[in-house]
Amino acid sequence: MQRPPMRLEPLAGGEIALGPWVRDLLETLLLALLTFLVVNALTTRYEVLSVSMEPTLHEGQYLVVSKISYWFHEPERGDITVFQPPNNPPGAIPLIKRVIGLPGEHVEARDGRIWIDGAALNEPYVGGLLNYNGSWTLGEDEYFTLGDNRNNSHDSHNWGVLPGENIIGKTVFRYWPLNKFGTFPVYAYPEVEGIP
Repeated sequence: MQRPPMRLEPLAGGEIALGPWVRDLLETLLLALLTFLVVNALTTRYEVLSVSMEPTLHEGQYLVVSKISYWFHEPERGDITVFQPPNNPPGAIPLIKRVIGLPGEHVEARDGRIWIDGAALNEPYVGGLLNYNGSWTLGEDEYFTLGDNRNNSHDSHNWGVLPGENIIGKTVFRYWPLNKFGTFPVYAYPEVEGIP
């Protein structure tokens, strides 16, 4: 049996009555749009485009980056951040690196390691010993960021300190590939806490 075509009956004053299913559909679409806008305002997605963060991250992996993490606290040592590189024109591709040095600290690369205020940093996530040397002193709201693949990363050891205003957000989890889905380990840095 064939259904008769749906008819919208005009109400008094020329208005058209919408069926309950139309209202439900509009509410669902509005809720989906609102959810999409809120999620995009608070997070962004990022594709890893280089080998600079190996062995932690690999080219082609997809990440969720929280734009609101640093509304509540400053970046911390070990955070994997996405940021606009300094001295690059607007629209430049954001980079992803690990925060190593914090405002006011002295960072030194020597003897194949990173030193913070004279204390060697224990970094189990690094792919190998450094093959460069250097020294940097960070000012207020300046950070020192390095890739985990230290000798194959274009980072603070090349272009200097990162202004805090350039940071887009903190990487909170990896969603692709599915076998790598999840958050990242949090590392403690006792050597910087005063154990030389």
